[in-house]
Amino acid sequence: MSGVRPKPKLGFLGVGWIGRHRMEAMLATGDVEAAAVSDPSQAMVTAAKALAPHAAVTETLEAMLELNLDGIVIASPSALHADQSVHALNAGAAVFCQKPLGRNAHEAALVVATARRADRLLSVDFSYRYTSGMMRIAELVRAGILGDVYAVDLTFHNAYGPDKPWFYDRTLSGGGCVIDLGVHLVDLALWVLGFPDISGDIHANLFAKGKPLVSVEQVEDYAIASFTLASGVAVRLTCSWRLHAGQDAQIEALFYGTQGGAALRNVSGSFYEFRAEHFVSTQRYLLAGSTEEWGGRAAAAWATKLRADARFDPAADEMVAVSRVLDQIYAAR
Repeated sequence: MSGVRPKPKLGFLGVGWIGRHRMEAMLATGDVEAAAVSDPSQAMVTAAKALAPHAAVTETLEAMLELNLDGIVIASPSALHADQSVHALNAGAAVFCQKPLGRNAHEAALVVATARRADRLLSVDFSYRYTSGMMRIAELVRAGILGDVYAVDLTFHNAYGPDKPWFYDRTLSGGGCVIDLGVHLVDLALWVLGFPDISGDIHANLFAKGKPLVSVEQVEDYAIASFTLASGVAVRLTCSWRLHAGQDAQIEALFYGTQGGAALRNVSGSFYEFRAEHFVSTQRYLLAGSTEEWGGRAAAAWATKLRADARFDPAADEMVAVSRVLDQIYAAR
């Protein structure tokens, strides 16, 4: 039909659980086509092929890019994200990458600079922004309904922790629970508040198996950090792996202002169900309930933008801002 853009052809690099879930969300939009998949695990490839029977199977990113794809979806180990993103962008493909975009701000900035130079769409899977509750809280804050926000408390405790060895190798992961879970918390605080600069020092305490980190080779499994934004807002975050928390997960984002407060909290220890409320004095008002499919919304949004021929989005600089805060947390330990 005249005027209808053809579906962009995508390659999915890494099709474990998270990669396949994002693949399914993108395909459900009807805006893109899965043209290739790649994963070291044959079982994962087989599962991905069930979603996209006609997709080619490639052994490497290089082989994938030879198919002249429009975009690459990256869900590989963290150490590979920056190099793979740069390679894909230089080849003319847009990129949707799992977090973190890089193991540090330098790597993240290199990817963003490449996307800007290539004029290609680049996004990171900051999926918690897309929960209905978080979007409603952002609306309240930005409309001034909470008054002047002066404090943000953020929590992400995972009672299990990662099951892949590379997460515990700092050279491969870039860090422990801070870069794995804290990245979402930092992003939520900065995103809701408009990405203000950090004012002053960041204070942090990082632990591994109950003891303070003493080696740069260690990765933390518990962290507390606090910092002040240039706008004067005090931010405090804590995150962990394998905490004795009495439930599978504890996830919270609380915003306090002079005229009210708001909170996003997971329900009954769930990783997926959230409830958001608006507080005025001792009263509370429901903003969003707990049942929704939100995990693939960031991926779906990227796919729809790509179908519309979206090019480089300056919002990609937000990924570097988040990485800089993480770097400062690690430097402050």
